[in-house]
Amino acid sequence: MTTTAPLFISYFRVSTARQGASGLGIEAQQRAVAVHVAQSGGRELASFTEIESGKNNERPRLAEAMERCRLTGAVLLIAKLDRLSRDAHFLLGLEKAGIDFIAADMPNANRLTVGIMALVAQQERGGFEKPLVLRAAL
Repeated sequence: MTTTAPLFISYFRVSTARQGASGLGIEAQQRAVAVHVAQSGGRELASFTEIESGKNNERPRLAEAMERCRLTGAVLLIAKLDRLSRDAHFLLGLEKAGIDFIAADMPNANRLTVGIMALVAQQERGGFEKPLVLRAAL
């Protein structure tokens, strides 16, 4: 029985033009993704790079990467979850959009893990005005 190699579309993001110009943030992400592709025996079909805040969910290069995933059946591969977004609603909505993704720093994460990490990433960004317990009580 022959197993086909997993197909990946990689997405890299830094928040500022200075980070993009230095290449340091992008290069670290590229290394993490390359290691995952090699360890999985997969193949990277395309990569997309963007300089944009994670707060902004209107990202043309991410939209292109997601469309390529839909067309090819590839998995969206990112170095770290926060490179995709720090918006829990956005991250959890990817499943409904039919986009499978893997974060190279936690490749075995399931839906529960991603959901928890998405909420943590949003908290780190300052996306909750009040603690969750207080918001639930209101």
